[in-house]
Formats: sequence, C-alpha cells, structure tokens
Amino acid sequence: MTDELLSIEGLTKAYPGVVANDTVSFTIGQGEVHALLGENGAGKSTLVKMIYGLVRPDAGKMRLRGESFEPNSPNAARQSGIAMVFQHFSLFEALDVAENVALGMENPPPQRELARRIREVSETYGLPLDPARLVGDLSAGERQRVEIIRCLLQDPKLLIMDEPTSVLTPQEVDILFETLRKLSSEGTAILYISHKLEEIRTLCDAATILRLGKVVGSCNPREKSARELAEMMVGTTLHTPDRTGRTMGEVALDVIGLSVKSSNPFGTSLRNIHLEVHQGEVLGIGGVAGNGQEDLLAAISGEVTTAPDAIKLRGQPVGHLGPNDRRKIGILAAPEDRLGHAAAPDMSLTENALMTGAIRQGLSSNGFLNWPASRKFADEIIKSFDVRTPGASHAARSLSGGNLQKFVIGREILQKPDVLVVNQPTWGVDASAAAAIRQALLDLAAAGAAIIVISQDLDELMEIADKFAALNEGRLTAPRPTKGLTIDQIGMMMGGAHDMEVAHVAD
Repeated sequence: MTDELLSIEGLTKAYPGVVANDTVSFTIGQGEVHALLGENGAGKSTLVKMIYGLVRPDAGKMRLRGESFEPNSPNAARQSGIAMVFQHFSLFEALDVAENVALGMENPPPQRELARRIREVSETYGLPLDPARLVGDLSAGERQRVEIIRCLLQDPKLLIMDEPTSVLTPQEVDILFETLRKLSSEGTAILYISHKLEEIRTLCDAATILRLGKVVGSCNPREKSARELAEMMVGTTLHTPDRTGRTMGEVALDVIGLSVKSSNPFGTSLRNIHLEVHQGEVLGIGGVAGNGQEDLLAAISGEVTTAPDAIKLRGQPVGHLGPNDRRKIGILAAPEDRLGHAAAPDMSLTENALMTGAIRQGLSSNGFLNWPASRKFADEIIKSFDVRTPGASHAARSLSGGNLQKFVIGREILQKPDVLVVNQPTWGVDASAAAAIRQALLDLAAAGAAIIVISQDLDELMEIADKFAALNEGRLTAPRPTKGLTIDQIGMMMGGAHDMEVAHVAD
C-alpha cells in the first residue's frame, strides 16, 4: 500500500456529439488537497459525477485504497467514503438544520443524538451551527456549513467540493480553509473545483488541468501564477481588460430610499437603498448570495415597480414604469438565472433575441414581427460574442451554460443601453470568455453608459469597477472607490459593517 487514495485510469464518457471525458488519468493522495481545473465544458462535472456514482464511465477504471472502485450510485460512493458538497445546495428552507442533515443520512440516529453530534462536529471543525435553527433563516455561508457537516458525519476519506467559496465573504473563506486544512491533516483528501485561481494557489497541494475532456497538464499550483494556471486551462494567452478611454459624465441613474419587500417568504427585502451611477462609470455591488441581489436588479429593470421618485433616469422619475417602458428609455438588465429568467429554454436564439430586443432594435412594427431582422440580430450576437452554437435556430437550452451566458450579455450590450445592470455576468464562463465579457462592459462604459455589475466574484469587481458597494441583509453600504480597498475592508462591508468601522480598518 502507498499513500495513494484514489487512482483514476483512462476514464472515458461520451454523450451524443461530444466526448465529455477522454481517457482521463490522475491520482489523489491521502490527505492531499487536489484542484481540478478547466474552462467551461472541460469535463470537470462529468468526472466528479463518475467518482460520486451519478454517472457510469464508458471505459477506464478507478481504484480506491488499492481496491477496484465502481460506484453505481451516490449511496455506494458514500458507503466507500466519498462525500460531495455541491455548488447548489439541496436544503429545505422550512426544515431545521438537524432535519435537513437527517434527510441526507441512510440511517439517521434519534434527533436528540443527531443534534448532539452536529454540535460536536461543527465545533470541532470550526463551523459552529445550531441544529434547531430553520434553514430558511440561515445565511448562505451557514447553509454551506449544513452541507459540509452532513458530509463530515459520514467520516469521508475523500471530500469533493464544487465552487465552495462562491457564496462566502473573505472572512468565511478563511474559516473554511482552516477547516479543510484540519481535515487534510487528519488524512481526508479533498478534490477542489474552483475558478478562483488565487484560492487554488493558497490552498491546494496539486492540480490537474482538463481541456475539452482531456488532461492537458498537472502542477503544484503554488509554483504557478494565477495567469499561468488560467492560460494552461484555456490554451491561449489571456489579455487584461483595458480600462482606459473613459470619462465620467453626469449622473445617469439615481436610486433614492428604495425599499422592496421580497416575494420569497425566506428572501431578503431591500431596505432604504441609495446609489447613483454616472455616465461612463462602473459600480460593482458585492455580497454573498441571498442578500437581495435579484430584488435589486428587478427594481432597477422594472420587473418590480416602486414609487416614481425612488428611481430616476437622468433626473426623471421612472420607478413606476414597467420593464418594456424602461427598455424604451435605455435601462436594460441581464439577470443571474440565464435559463428561465434571462432566456426561455425551449425558444430559439432568434426568438430570445427578439424578446428583449424588439423595442430598441425595431424588430416589430404595428403588431407584426420582423423575423429576418430578428435573425440578423441573433447572428450579430453570436458572431460578436463568439457564442458556440450551430445557429440561431437552435433552442437556448441546447447551449452550454457559458455560451448561453455570452449570448444573454451580448444581447443587452449590443442594444447600446444608457444604463445596464447585470447580475453574475461571467458565472460559469471560462477565463478567456470572462475576460471578453468584462472588456465589452468596459467598452460600453467608455461609450457613455452607466453600468452596475452585481457579482459574487470579488476579483472581477476589483478588476472592472470604479466604485464598490456591498449588499447585506437588503441594505447597501455607501459606495467606495475600488482603488486602495483591502480584502479586510471588503469583507467587513459584505458582513454589514458601518462606514465608520470600515474607515477604521483603513487607518
């Protein structure tokens, strides 16, 4: 026996028209924190699904602790010591922590015993959790703790984590990393998937890089720069977005005392939001998921109407206008949920281009739809934003997540809005496409548009935003210039610190 925990040898999985994994081979050692890197569509999800028993490989084999490992279900994988924390949580908001944990166990103990074990494990690993609290009342970071504790109660030998820090503040990331290092020191291996390359360099002992389903490299990420890792992933040189050529103009969008009650009973209502964005300016808004981001976008886009004076465009009240009327005067939006909210899954790309572009692109007249012009607009989006698709006649759901994201963002940018608000503009997009989207947003600002970028990717906001504000429990901190902001200051803002406390950190 060696220190090798999991050996993957020649794993292959094909679907109609695509080979998701092509003879993938690598090993994970006991106690090793191993990064799995790759751009959108590289095959990471398929690979971990095979390890976790959700997908059966077409060829190849796995060995766990030297023995043949062929899980035919997640239950079989868990019985063998494999646990997984998914990117999207599978929790019931109306149940408490202990009840949610019990649902993920094959033979849960009595509730009192389970509650005792949850407290014990959560305190041992620095993730304090009250088993009696309703999940609907927990923050995104606390919900992630529920998922992690549920895994740790299984005493895993390998813990798979998919984008685990996307919902955390910088301070919560530090706590999570301490937990993972403790697990690693005790012999638990961790397979870590993330697009945040500086975190990979900080945490991981080794990295395997996938591209188009194949292993294209491996390295010690601590010996590489984030740029080098990104370029290994995409196979090309990355270009830093150009922020030059912009001048600030007059206030384009003014939000004054905006309060909106959330339609979700466990959602976060907006409370007394104040912000202004100038022509040519990019305002970045950070915050962990579930703090009112979608409600803010809905209020600015007109999906939710407010008092007229709560939102002003170039000094004119627009809070009472619906989304079509706001589009007509230049306020456009791209929501986070690309498949279902930003795009209709079963409609073609041409139809999706028509839905939001009809007014500003002149795609309809006197009740008649101009299909040739609509197809031309869809083709322009596909070409300008390198959307990988056989053509505009294909349904939105046929695109990969990253390509649909490029289509949705491109559709709004090409309409030349006066104000554009986007939520998670590069979510699920590979490094080169993300850089292209960020540059397109900067170019739009350089043309005089006011841009609001809502994102959980702090590196993204620091790269393109002129000012930064944070949403916490439905309240927005006062915007501050991004230049000179520290991670500690940003973390405090995301945690709801008052301006005086943030200012004190800067002293």
